Amino acid sequence: MAPQDPLELRLVDAWRGLQQACLETNAEQVGDEYESLFIGVGKPEIFLYGSYYLTGFMMEKPLAQLRTDLAGLGLERVDDMAESEDHFAALCDVMRFLITSEEVLHGSIATQKAFFTAHIQPWADRMCSAIIAHPQARFYAAVARLAQAFISVEMQAFDMS
Repeated sequence: MAPQDPLELRLVDAWRGLQQACLETNAEQVGDEYESLFIGVGKPEIFLYGSYYLTGFMMEKPLAQLRTDLAGLGLERVDDMAESEDHFAALCDVMRFLITSEEVLHGSIATQKAFFTAHIQPWADRMCSAIIAHPQARFYAAVARLAQAFISVEMQAFDMS
């Protein structure tokens, strides 16, 4: 049965767009695009950190609050991690941990919702929009469309909980 909900259709379309982007590129091109967009020379074209989108600067108050919340969950940064905890991938990994955890505190919808609404929802859409709008983003524009659609689905699901 085909999806009828516009949000579900958006997610399906974004998934198909990423599939197409995978067919049209290779690992070397994806690596070069990542380097160009998110690492760059001097400073990246696009930041992947919550503090940047929430304050305009890196390593600001949102990162301090995130670290406090992570400590409350019994989580801490690994010493050899180059990225700060407010990197989008790190936040997605925390959500994965919360969703798959068998511990009552971690696995509860309330804990997942609180973390998501505090540390991902306020800025991730703007990050995805920045990636999509960048003229050199090809593969990562497709990734950002899927992430943006998925975040919208998560927001809707948490609103229903």
